[in-house]
Amino acid sequence: MAHAAPAPGARNLGGRKDAPKAITPPPDIFDNRVHRMARVAVPVLLALVYGYWAAANRRSGGPVTAWNLLFLFVTAVVFAVALFAVLTIAPRLRRELHALLWAVFIGASFGFLYNQAGASLVRSVGIPLIVAAVTFIVFFYRFYTREDAVGHRVS
Repeated sequence: MAHAAPAPGARNLGGRKDAPKAITPPPDIFDNRVHRMARVAVPVLLALVYGYWAAANRRSGGPVTAWNLLFLFVTAVVFAVALFAVLTIAPRLRRELHALLWAVFIGASFGFLYNQAGASLVRSVGIPLIVAAVTFIVFFYRFYTREDAVGHRVS
């Protein structure tokens, strides 16, 4: 049976040729200042995109008006505040509540956008509930496999 030859300079754990290699994390090319700025800049940019999307849905391809721009910025501010709250509160919760909070946030955000497009109330509630349920399942699985029962990350 043929085996791959070890790479030059590779560590061999336990003297076995088939032992797993030690995994080293990738280098962090950004310093702490860049990470601090990104913690603010990314949610703000997401809020502006969300506000534009909601305003575009509301005007249905019509002309941009002052009320439409006001709606854009009010929606962006509300979304940014809600996103910062979720980003602050969610990591402190147990994995079930952590996943539930994200599911509620994503479901409500999607429902608002869907409603602005002119959908009926039943569709504006039903489809976001499905999106929230799928989000909960995916996030709960992610947190279940990477956190303990209290919510601390497993290394």
